[in-house]
Amino acid sequence: MIQPFMSRQFIAFLLTGGTAALVNFITRIIYNNWMGFSSAVVLAYITGMVTAYILARIFVFKTSTQTLQRSMILFALVNLLAIIQTWAVSLMMAYAVLPALGVTQFTLEIAHAVGIVVPVFTSFLGHKYWSFR
Repeated sequence: MIQPFMSRQFIAFLLTGGTAALVNFITRIIYNNWMGFSSAVVLAYITGMVTAYILARIFVFKTSTQTLQRSMILFALVNLLAIIQTWAVSLMMAYAVLPALGVTQFTLEIAHAVGIVVPVFTSFLGHKYWSFR
């Protein structure tokens, strides 16, 4: 089970995913100027997901046998689980965990960053064995 995470492919996934996560994080801050935190998290996730798909298709899963359309659909389905994880963890951290710990500064940023990191491993496996198989 640990073997897929001990590969160049996983390192490339982390680098491209890290870039997409940065896009996600920055756009959430921008979107938050016009909408609430919950909606901004979802919209930023979608922005990051488009970035992640393009980078993963080009740099990580180059040997995919899936058609472009099929891999896009499967990619979106894998990310449906990930967006639920990101959204739930971000809100739980922002409105329950961090306030309970007495964190009062940068709570939305910390909460969103933790939410982004949570689905890294489940997303990699989903994309490796399903989206870009």
